Amino acid sequence: MQKYSNIAYLLKEQGVITENQLKYAERINSKLPSPRPLLSILKELKIVSDETINAALQRTKDRLPLGEILVELEFITTTNLEKALAIQKSNPSLRLGEILIDNHFISLERLYQVLSAQLQIPFLEPNPEEIDRSLFKRNVVRSCEENDFIPVSRNNDGTVTVVFADPLNQENKKAASQLFGKIRMATCHAKAIQRILRTVTTQTGANHALSGGENIIVSTVDSLIIEAMELNVSDIHLEPMKHQMRVRFRMDGVLIPHKEFPLDMVPGITSRIKIMAGCDIAEKRRHQDGRILFGNKENPLDIRVSFYSTVHGEKIVLRLLNQQTKLLEIGSIGLAPRLLQRFKEEVLDMPSGVVLVTGPTGSGKTTTLYAAIDYLNNIETSIITAEDPAEYIIDGIAQCSINPKINVTFEETLRHIVRQDPDVIVIGEIRDRFSAETAIQAALTGHKVLTTFHTEDTIGGLLRLLNMNIEAFLISSTVVSILAQRLVRKVCPECKEEHILTPDETRRLGYNPSRVRNIKFFQGKGCPSCRFTGYRGRIAICELLVLNEEVREAIIARKTSYEIRRISIETSGLVTLLEDGLIKAVQGLTSYQEIIRQLPRLDKPRPINELKRIQGIV
Repeated sequence: MQKYSNIAYLLKEQGVITENQLKYAERINSKLPSPRPLLSILKELKIVSDETINAALQRTKDRLPLGEILVELEFITTTNLEKALAIQKSNPSLRLGEILIDNHFISLERLYQVLSAQLQIPFLEPNPEEIDRSLFKRNVVRSCEENDFIPVSRNNDGTVTVVFADPLNQENKKAASQLFGKIRMATCHAKAIQRILRTVTTQTGANHALSGGENIIVSTVDSLIIEAMELNVSDIHLEPMKHQMRVRFRMDGVLIPHKEFPLDMVPGITSRIKIMAGCDIAEKRRHQDGRILFGNKENPLDIRVSFYSTVHGEKIVLRLLNQQTKLLEIGSIGLAPRLLQRFKEEVLDMPSGVVLVTGPTGSGKTTTLYAAIDYLNNIETSIITAEDPAEYIIDGIAQCSINPKINVTFEETLRHIVRQDPDVIVIGEIRDRFSAETAIQAALTGHKVLTTFHTEDTIGGLLRLLNMNIEAFLISSTVVSILAQRLVRKVCPECKEEHILTPDETRRLGYNPSRVRNIKFFQGKGCPSCRFTGYRGRIAICELLVLNEEVREAIIARKTSYEIRRISIETSGLVTLLEDGLIKAVQGLTSYQEIIRQLPRLDKPRPINELKRIQGIV
């Protein structure tokens, strides 16, 4: 029997479709590259409609599992359902609907739209002010908390409207019936019910458990930061919304839901973080920035804090810096064997010139820059830096952290840096024309300059220098190399499984599906080791451009980015970000989804075997 085809067989049992129609849909499904739910094929063939499906579901006495209904109606994928069920298995107290919503497999509105339509139970998120307080007698609150329902009103016919988080749970329905007699069912998200219940019971004096006291607020903020440190989180997002404050952690470059706070805790949490960051707690209309040194004095965690005024209040983002991040060795940054050899011999070992590491914010540019510095660091070399801030501390290197408050600015520092008799100058970031000109002039006087830049790819770095009105002949004569990179999530090794690309996925990567078939990538199924995300850790995707005479001539001629990229690929051995990502996906390091999400697709990629040969991969 076809997996997740219960509704199709239910339609046959009820006489809505015939045996021949069902077999015809099964034959079509067997010929598809990726099998689909039979129900969607029946709908495409116009054998059934949404109305007939809803009617059949309402007629059946045995309710089908919610997850299977959502898959068959194509509201979620089979993979997402399996991940949600795995999460539920490890934490049985969680409801499937909550897991699907919290992991963004389905929207709150869509889930309850399905529940309402299939079960003929209306969706209702009651206003706390309109709830009948007389329904909350002595034993009602505890039962509501245990069974995730809340009574709303007593109707003219004596029935009580009760909103359930899980309208399929017969035990919850029985508990409500014992309290209120005849009930009329509605449904709503569990977290909304808990929030409304807390509001109502606090107002009626039935529950005083929630406290906004100072000690609770302090411990809440501290525990949030400690949890983020333990999970190796890079950013904490506290986002005020209509009914709650949502907290999300950025892990491996992706935001994941962590927890939610009720609205009555938001002012205390915001004020506490403002006090810690040295900001004005009375100012709520303007954006603010601050800094927190969290933990012990010997090894404090440096946290940069940003307060951003929104329509629902102040959004807070905490960026966690200076964690005990390990300095990477140059061979571990993600370059393929042959490209790593070129980067060492033709770039870092050169006596002078500008080396640019480019990419968007959070792409690991600083980590790569420090790996290069560590490679160059020896007793015979003088290395001096200008950074904002110095994120890694390396013995033997003169590192300067920019501090505008005492006039230690980039401009002031760069004027003095060349007077320190350096061999290697490291500029944390090229921010403007002044810093770009300083790097160029230092290279012209025989220095080696390493710096970072915010551009999409290697060719974009050249074009941005031109847009800063740096003369083309200066760029061509001083820039030695540009290394562009992105960070993508690594497939979890504990739950890795094969993923054969569909023709549509092959087409999106730039290959012709009729010529290129059965490309084998990998993906994570989801397990406790990766918190059911399918990913654990990150790896760099790199694009290395080493300028040769043909590329330099193209820069001087101010050719287009397309022409410079074509010349670079043909003459300098350039492997694009997309092509490097494809190789790492074939090796099982990352997934198709990460390539589509993170990497620019500017040109059609070359065959994978040719790319392996260029990169020196066996």
